[in-house]
Amino acid sequence: MPEARVIPLRPDDDDPYVPPASAPGWEEQLAGGLDFVRRRLTGEYETDEFGFDPDLTDHVLLPLLRPLFSRWFRVESQGLSNVPSTGGALVVANHSGTLPIDSLMTTVALHDQHPAQRRLRLLGADLVFDLPFIGSMSRKMGTTLACNEDAERLLTDGELVGVFPEGFKGIGKPFRERYTLQRFGRGGFVTAALRTGVPIIPCAIVGAEEIYPMIGNAKTAARLLGLPYFPITPTFPLLGPLGMVPLPSKWLIAFGEPIETASYGPAAAEDPMLVFNLTDQVRETIQHSLYQLLLQRRSVFG
Repeated sequence: MPEARVIPLRPDDDDPYVPPASAPGWEEQLAGGLDFVRRRLTGEYETDEFGFDPDLTDHVLLPLLRPLFSRWFRVESQGLSNVPSTGGALVVANHSGTLPIDSLMTTVALHDQHPAQRRLRLLGADLVFDLPFIGSMSRKMGTTLACNEDAERLLTDGELVGVFPEGFKGIGKPFRERYTLQRFGRGGFVTAALRTGVPIIPCAIVGAEEIYPMIGNAKTAARLLGLPYFPITPTFPLLGPLGMVPLPSKWLIAFGEPIETASYGPAAAEDPMLVFNLTDQVRETIQHSLYQLLLQRRSVFG
């Protein structure tokens, strides 16, 4: 099996980046806001079978995330041409940062900077949907349960699906293990890609590791709260709510060359050795890309 490699693009490479349109004037913003309120009051908006609410996402949730994306983390996206403009595809990324902000920044990058403004339908852990408000908002933004059934339905419908196979092992790892990938589980994401014949897009994210440097884990508090971990960082819980403000690290997100799965056929999903090999290939590709991106970044906050 040939080894796939992510070669992150340099800033001056010819990538079809489409800058966001200029901000509308205050009159247009006011008219749009009033129209949005009218739709919410009259019920003139739609959600899909998973609870995704495009109207709320476009007019409330994405605008709330954009200042973090462009001004706080100053995210640079690379390799957007590797993400297909149409049809199903599976974006597989490393996970880090104590809180899953990396998934949100990747969502903004693909919607705002990809020429086709692709929506990333994230797969989330059960705990996400058990949390009040956060679970509801995640559903409305297009997130669904991290199970093969939901993933395959979305991929079959031509959606771009995002998965972070490290799960809580990735976002909850200590700072000393930063940019070292954790285990990818049993390769359920590869099985979903094989059954639907969609390409796998490896994605490497640099910057999230430094937003909440986790120097300790209060395991007793985590057990009492029913959480997988309770982070101790240089600012939290020492500074209370102020410690929840993420540090303004510099982010790079690189989308690698697609790993094709259609030629294997759906039956290949039942071959455990193939699933293992593809899972390992994706993991090694992302790890290699992380090293490349770290060499590109001038400094943690630069």
